[in-house]
Amino acid sequence: MEELASALLEIDLDKIRRNTAQVKKICEQQGISVLGVTKGFSAIPQIVAAMVAGGVDGLADARMENIIELRNYGFDQSITLLRIPQLSSVENVVRYTNVSVNSELTVIKALAQVAETLQRQHQIVLMIDVGDLREGVMAENVLTTARQILRLPGVKLIGLGTNMGCFGGVLPSIDNLGLLVELGHIIEKQLGIQIEIISGGGTSTLSLVETHTVPAGVNQLRIGEGILLGTDSTNNRRIPWLCDDAFLLKAEVIELKAKPSVPIGDIGRDAFGNVPQFSDVGIRKRAILALGKQDVIIEGITPVDENLNILGASSDHLIVDATDSAANIHVGDAICFRLNYSGILSASQSKYIARKFNGG
Repeated sequence: MEELASALLEIDLDKIRRNTAQVKKICEQQGISVLGVTKGFSAIPQIVAAMVAGGVDGLADARMENIIELRNYGFDQSITLLRIPQLSSVENVVRYTNVSVNSELTVIKALAQVAETLQRQHQIVLMIDVGDLREGVMAENVLTTARQILRLPGVKLIGLGTNMGCFGGVLPSIDNLGLLVELGHIIEKQLGIQIEIISGGGTSTLSLVETHTVPAGVNQLRIGEGILLGTDSTNNRRIPWLCDDAFLLKAEVIELKAKPSVPIGDIGRDAFGNVPQFSDVGIRKRAILALGKQDVIIEGITPVDENLNILGASSDHLIVDATDSAANIHVGDAICFRLNYSGILSASQSKYIARKFNGG
């Protein structure tokens, strides 16, 4: 019997490399470069190496801690900081990244000062809010902001970018990405500089790439979910030309018993302050697994066996209805789960989940 730490995350590095190569190929055919986004799996170096082997044009992460670790591991690719820099971390941003996305002049001025001190030039992608209402300068303020950035030695405005889907759920479109391209042309004409990068979002923009409807001028995408999972959450789809099982989570059965489907007694709140609801469907075969909310976001995992049903979880236990499964499940067996983005995000950070790498 395979020994597990509360659970085991199996990672197929060959599938990640193939997904990366596929994304790179379809984007490259339309003049679009690909940044491999490493934040979704806490920049685990083996996975980053698979992305690099698959041909990404650069790396990108939202956490300076991850970026510093990547540099310490020896990754010398161009790295973009995807979260607007904190004022308190501008020195590390300049030291460890090549590019950062920005929307606040106060922060850009601080980056410029540090870059001058370190005798470096830091590259800026100015984020534009085209509707999702997360980060970004509003369209009417873009030209004024760009003009102010150009006055700052130490930094270079190399591009415009936008974010889609992560807050407001806004989908990329010909119109909103076209606005980004148009703003780039306005800056070039009015200020006499070249905008090298138009960064048109992430995995959700792949649907436009597939249909060849990405506006001309968009030349960079930041891809994480598509490479890792072969899915596109914002568009609620599986991407048919990518592998969707590069990550699998296994957890061990620690109890298997037939029990009523409704608890017996007065119902209060559970350990997390919620009042649970139950339907009476009779006696069911229930498996308890050594996995809980302290290990992974439960809503982010789905049993590979479609006849298994997750009933709920506490901090340390996952309760699964195994009645309808054709598998002959025993105590000590491992149950396998697929993960969505939130599942990988949490599982990759858990000290209670071991990792096993296949391929690479």
